[in-house]
Order: sequence, then C-alpha cells, then structure tokens
Amino acid sequence: MIDEIIEYNKTFVARKGYEPYVTDKYPDKKLAVLSCMDTRLTELLPAALGLKNGDAKIIKNAGGLVISPFDSAMRSLVVAVYELGVEEIMVVAHSSCGACHMSYSHFHDEMIKRGVTDETLHTIRCCGIDLNHWLEGFKDTPESVRKTVEAIKTHPLMPRDITVRGFIIDSTTGALEEITTKN
Repeated sequence: MIDEIIEYNKTFVARKGYEPYVTDKYPDKKLAVLSCMDTRLTELLPAALGLKNGDAKIIKNAGGLVISPFDSAMRSLVVAVYELGVEEIMVVAHSSCGACHMSYSHFHDEMIKRGVTDETLHTIRCCGIDLNHWLEGFKDTPESVRKTVEAIKTHPLMPRDITVRGFIIDSTTGALEEITTKN
C-alpha cells in the first residue's frame, strides 16, 4: 500500500495537485481542534465544522484525549497557542468511538500474540510507564470530553484567556452536541 501511495504522490506533485492547498502554518481561524483519529472523521469533521485547509490546527489521537499533562496532545496544544496564535480550542469526541471501553488487558493479549514478550512489558512497567493507564479508554464519552476540557483549561502552561469547549460529533451525520463543563 505504501508503494502505491508513493507512486500516486509523484503524479500528484507533477500535476500540481497541491496548489489548492497552499497556505502557511498559522491557522486562519486561530482555532485548534483535538479529536479522534477515527477514519470516519477524516473528511466529515472539517466538513461538518465548515473548516477548509489552513483554517485550524487539527490534532488527532486515539479517543481525542489528553491522558496526562505532558502527553503529545497537550504539547501540540501548547505549541499551537504560543507559536501559532491559537485562541480557541475545540475538543471533539465522537459517537461509537473505538476508544470507548478500550483496555490494556485486550492489548496485552494482542501484543503477546504478535511477538511482544512479557519481559518487554515488564521492562516498560519498571521504567515507570503505567500501561493500564496509557492504553485505557473511557466508559462515558461526555465525561471523557469534560475531563479533557478540564485538563486543558487547568494546565499550568495554558493561558487563562484561551477558550476551551467540548463537543461530541455524530460519526454519521456530523451533528455537534456541546458538552457542558463546570466553568
């Protein structure tokens, strides 16, 4: 598959298919969106939000989560604010998310089947990595959104003048539901 993509890319560049997408690194709408990496959202999310190329920084991971204060999602958001001029952040989870009910015990069995040894897993745990937490999903999507919004808002490096709001997008229709938070 990767070789096919490389061949396609050569044609894309030769035909100047990139021209409609030329923009700079600064998001025109001063917006960052943290969302899930689900394939259903690849085109649906920006279309449902009315975003075009260059409008927003879209950060994706499994579940659209901030799982620790210094994970890659939070790092990306801090960079988006301080380096790229982002003033508003949307956390957008989605219906029927695969990260809902995800657990390390499932991954453990799959890892062992694919050649990862218990010794390797033990070594990782001994280095201070809590695989149960790192690979844990969530049980309640609205609560997950609330926790992620709160983690962003209260992060010690996040300026208090940044607007952070949470939503759940319907994976089929693109309809947004805002999730209320304490603040």
